Amino acid sequence: MSQKKIYFASDFHLGAPNYEASLEREKKIIRWLDSIKDDAEEIYLLGDVFDFWFEYKRAIPKGFVRIQGKIAELTDAGIPVHWFIGNHDMWIFDYIPKELGVQMHRTEIVKEYFGKKLFIGHGDGLGPGDRGYKFIKKVFRNRVCQWMFARLHPNFGIGLANFSSRKSRAATGTKDAKFYGEEKEMLIQFCNGMLEKEHYDYFIFGHRHLPLNHKLSDKSTYINLGEWINYFSYGVMDADGIQLAYFEQSNS
Repeated sequence: MSQKKIYFASDFHLGAPNYEASLEREKKIIRWLDSIKDDAEEIYLLGDVFDFWFEYKRAIPKGFVRIQGKIAELTDAGIPVHWFIGNHDMWIFDYIPKELGVQMHRTEIVKEYFGKKLFIGHGDGLGPGDRGYKFIKKVFRNRVCQWMFARLHPNFGIGLANFSSRKSRAATGTKDAKFYGEEKEMLIQFCNGMLEKEHYDYFIFGHRHLPLNHKLSDKSTYINLGEWINYFSYGVMDADGIQLAYFEQSNS
């Protein structure tokens, strides 16, 4: 049986809240990737790697060279890296997959490892409610709207988007830190609805920002990977199942 492991992480939000904190976090992520590269069969990054990203035809946001170089190093070494777009970095087009060699995923996917069936995605826009965001998501993914945004000069367009992201984060505050119960957690409701149609052993999402290992039934579990601003949490899967772990956290 393979001794290799499958790793999952999400919501690095590189670029937030400022350059200094983001750079320190980026270096920490590099240390984590170095720590897992020897036993990683595959690596999944489940979205919002960047707090904002938009690829112009001949320009990309400044910074983040360390993580880009490290991921290219991993894929060059033959380790598959799966990259999902999130709600903060949905405007990744061809630069990241072409230059870094990652497998891009723009929607949820189903995979099987160690005889277990996994449903994997970022998690935004799933479940009931949140109609406002679901509408905005359609607008942001619309090709015409993307073309119009690309007409803005990068100095203005990227600056505007970063300002909007900071405002959104301030409005959210500490809401993400609380578990609201099954009946109010949209991703849990989504998982339960999916289980009515088909069995999955694990649902793995990011987006929610709160690390969660929640039993949906005796045979199905919902994992939320948390984020890397406060928790530095990730998922690791081997033949015994999936567990949440915390990198360089002495109190975890």
